[in-house]
Amino acid sequence: MAEQAEQSDGTAAREEALRTEVAGQFDRTMDDLARLVRIPSVSWPAFDPEHVTASAEAIAGLLRETGIFDVVDIRRAPVAGAEGSDDPELGHPAVVARREPRSGRPTVLLYAHHDVQPPGKDADWDTPPFEPTLRGGRLYGRGAADDKAGVMAHLGAVRALAATAQAEGRELDLGIALFIEGEEEWASQSFGNFLRENRDLLAADAIIVADSGNWDAQTPALTVALRGAVAFNLRVDTLAHASHSGMFGGAVPDAMLATVRLLDTLWDADGAVAVEGLRSVELPSPEYDEDRLRQEAGLLDGVSPIGRGEILSRIWAQPAISITGIDAPDVANASNTLIPSARVRVSARIAPGQEPEEAFDAIKAHLLARAPFGARLTFEDEGLGQAFLVDTSGWAVAEVRAAMADAWEREPIDMGVGGSIPFIAELVEEFPGAQILVTGVEDPDGRAHSPNESLHVESFRKSVLTEALFLSRLDGRGQ
Repeated sequence: MAEQAEQSDGTAAREEALRTEVAGQFDRTMDDLARLVRIPSVSWPAFDPEHVTASAEAIAGLLRETGIFDVVDIRRAPVAGAEGSDDPELGHPAVVARREPRSGRPTVLLYAHHDVQPPGKDADWDTPPFEPTLRGGRLYGRGAADDKAGVMAHLGAVRALAATAQAEGRELDLGIALFIEGEEEWASQSFGNFLRENRDLLAADAIIVADSGNWDAQTPALTVALRGAVAFNLRVDTLAHASHSGMFGGAVPDAMLATVRLLDTLWDADGAVAVEGLRSVELPSPEYDEDRLRQEAGLLDGVSPIGRGEILSRIWAQPAISITGIDAPDVANASNTLIPSARVRVSARIAPGQEPEEAFDAIKAHLLARAPFGARLTFEDEGLGQAFLVDTSGWAVAEVRAAMADAWEREPIDMGVGGSIPFIAELVEEFPGAQILVTGVEDPDGRAHSPNESLHVESFRKSVLTEALFLSRLDGRGQ
């Protein structure tokens, strides 16, 4: 009994020291985050790839400064389909690091990504997108939340853990690996090859994917369900060439007419998906009303929500289809012409439990069966991503929930996310014995991917503390 009490007192003292370290280093953590946000590391092909390289180099430098890793490196791998080529196309640079476990402790792999979405038009931002700006308790800037804050949550936690151990005059026993990807926003095209080429470096007992969010700015959350993704370009052709709309309009179906009529069949009168073969799943969900939906989504007054059932069921557990782009003459260049061809980008989210190949086949069959006026359909550039359901029965889930509750002083919520993180399926395939924990620093007001993306600073601090407590407890696991 006396030994147990001594261990308990030692753990409490260590965690109090850890809290002090997180707080004491937080200004430095924020400064380093701001430095990373200033690097416009957009991974899309139209942007300068040297910025992604600069971002990787900056992060590698920060990891080397900790002095606790056996390996810190910047690596690239061939994109999918380029394997075996004499001169394969390589993905963007990722940062990897590892320290081996000691004394029988587990290893934790910490994942985040350092590439960002394009900023869009500067005029849509209240402040310059790559000039981090602190206002009203939030840090504004592209990547401030998604996902350079995820990178710095890992780094801030590791720094605090290392400093606490050093103050106690001891070595860390916990194994820690990091994988900071450089192309998550451009479909993670080299992800599978990267895992295979670096398997020994990244192997772990638990994996934290810090690319999700929390329930709100005051309540932590563990993401336990993610929808899958199906996206493709649909081309609709009705004419061999453009024709005068006055001479032939009313007798000849133009491509835009056919496209509008065809796309409308994807939804029913309530706006729910009307494609046979797309399935839903039953998932428990917290209370979430229409007022909150309106506030978080920016739904205009007088515009009604779509779909049926509980709102969170529609977002987490039911399919959704959106048209995210249209190629056709713009209004400025419109002429009195029947358009011979139109192209749209179809983006679908599918419920956990459905295979994306099955969902794509269902959508394709639906469209082919309903092509109006005999319009010719072509399907191009499909992208498929697996849905994911977390096994919440493992020790790692229990540990991270407890760390969240202690850091936030509020019990965490298990939540689903309507978005997708398709590469998690590849992590599961490569490391089938590892427990996957999907966490993050975003909140409903963060506007990731949108103008005026921002990070709630106090939530970020609590997220850093959560991870530090989690790592510390695993470092002491089995003592």
